[in-house]
Amino acid sequence: MNRTPMGERTHIGFFGKRNAGKSSLVNAVTGQELSVVSDVKGTTTDPVYKAMELLPLGPVEIVDTAGFDDTGSLGSERVKKTMGILAKTDIAVLVVDSAEGLTDDDRQLIELFKEREVPYVTVYNKSDISGEIQTEDSERGISVSAKTGMNIHELKEMLANISLEKAPEKSLVEGLIDDNELALLVTPIDSSAPKGRMILPQQQVIRDVLDHNAVNIVVKETQLAETLRKLSGNRETVPKIVITDSQAFEIVSRTVPESIPLTSFSILMARHKGFLETAVRGAVMIDKLKDGDKILISEGCTHHRQCEDIGSVKLPKLLKKHTGKELDITLSSGREFPDDLSEYALVIHCGGCMLNAREMKYRSGLAEKQDTPFTNYGIALAHMNGILRRSVAMLPDIVKIIDEGGE
Repeated sequence: MNRTPMGERTHIGFFGKRNAGKSSLVNAVTGQELSVVSDVKGTTTDPVYKAMELLPLGPVEIVDTAGFDDTGSLGSERVKKTMGILAKTDIAVLVVDSAEGLTDDDRQLIELFKEREVPYVTVYNKSDISGEIQTEDSERGISVSAKTGMNIHELKEMLANISLEKAPEKSLVEGLIDDNELALLVTPIDSSAPKGRMILPQQQVIRDVLDHNAVNIVVKETQLAETLRKLSGNRETVPKIVITDSQAFEIVSRTVPESIPLTSFSILMARHKGFLETAVRGAVMIDKLKDGDKILISEGCTHHRQCEDIGSVKLPKLLKKHTGKELDITLSSGREFPDDLSEYALVIHCGGCMLNAREMKYRSGLAEKQDTPFTNYGIALAHMNGILRRSVAMLPDIVKIIDEGGE
């Protein structure tokens, strides 16, 4: 609860062949015995994650991956997981055995980095044995020794400098609220809410409002009407914006006057992660679903599903009610996301608070390449409640997309 969420951390993935010293290098960079180290090839079988601070870069997520040259049926599965890590990688570290030099497998990885526009560093490890070498790309290459610590500090500096090339993301409430204005947040507390705390998007919006020197007022949906009545008596206390949990859209939209902008945590998260336009286009396609269409409802994290679960219960019910069609619903959760989406008429994804922007763009981009409409929970709910236009009214470019889609 006290650390930067995984989805907001810069993901640094360590890639390379088996026994190149990836795990040893991860341990050297993190300063911990995070990954198991062995002379036996293929010791790392599943991705290993470590959250840490890497100054001046800030909060990062270090990911150790299995060898890219792994063989056999299990090996191919490990390589598949490694490719999955690449989808969320902001900075790639290619670890090469300096005694062997770049191999065809390493060059294949470099081509993948370039294809996916992932900035990378080529690290020639075990240089205490082979000596420092002239790298093939001096701007992106560095000789190190995970064993002796040679050039580990320099590697960290190189990673920090690469990170500065990344374009800044929009903050959650950027451009929507100013100093000392009021943001009224509606946060239902039901059986699916985590005990003793707020869900992550709510936490993040509260913090972002404060970062913009504005004021949070947080209420349950049952307190909304009375709170608005108390605030309406003074022009200075009228909320600049109301932000609601998507599940309460129906009651909140009836309660909040049209004069007050209304949106949701999920819509702000889509904007923050960079796939809002795609998600709005996808939501409009809900009205075109037909009997027998397959729908993928996907969550970025794994949790115990309860009777009021939005993904497995509420969304399927509302989809059937709104469309009047018999739909084939498939559920997925966690880090697994299918590469082939061609069988689906629509993908409805969670807000992606536990996934970084690169992975959300990868998932939405995968759908776009296969002509599969892609949206998220909150935008789908806004559309089916007839308030999508209102919920993005403060974003003219997004309203234009709705008009073009015939919302």
